[in-house]
Amino acid sequence: MTFTELCNPIFEQVINDYHKTDNVDTPINNPYELKTIEYYIYLKNWIDTVQWHFEDIIRDPNIDPVEALVLKRRIDKSNQDRTDLVELIDSYFLDKYKDIQVKAGAVINTESPAWAIDRLSILALKIYHMRQEVERTDTTPEHHAQCENKLNVLLEQQKDLSSAIDRLLADIEAGNKYMKVYKQMKMYNDPDLNPVLYGKK
Repeated sequence: MTFTELCNPIFEQVINDYHKTDNVDTPINNPYELKTIEYYIYLKNWIDTVQWHFEDIIRDPNIDPVEALVLKRRIDKSNQDRTDLVELIDSYFLDKYKDIQVKAGAVINTESPAWAIDRLSILALKIYHMRQEVERTDTTPEHHAQCENKLNVLLEQQKDLSSAIDRLLADIEAGNKYMKVYKQMKMYNDPDLNPVLYGKK
């Protein structure tokens, strides 16, 4: 089994689990053993799924401004949790491949494995929600056709991205590529780096 053959069904499982209630406040019920890679993959997509719906809610033109600010803070925290988890998954790969002998001439990839998996997680959400649009019965034939075309593109993209991720991991395992983890160093969350925050000390 390739890594994305592990990931994609878990992403689908998460999205289906979330939509049993379709509520951003539903507690996560992660079925996988704590600290396993499956546990982290499930958690990663749960964060993405909840944030997807945060982003829908905050775009309501009639949202109460006070509620919008509270939601914006939740989105900020979700973004930080997402970043932290991506870095944790990359640490898993770093540890897994720590004894690999890197070949002379090996190159680094434009993005780390976990950031590519982050894209795959978001893609699973796009596919789910575009499929919902295709299955609607209250739309015009034009809307249906447009959404069906978009869904087909998303499914092709999922196949291509999965293949690229698996190839990247195979190249790392073979020593043809190597990886590093660069912390995101988000400055706006840091009270020592955001002038709006440290200016108020």
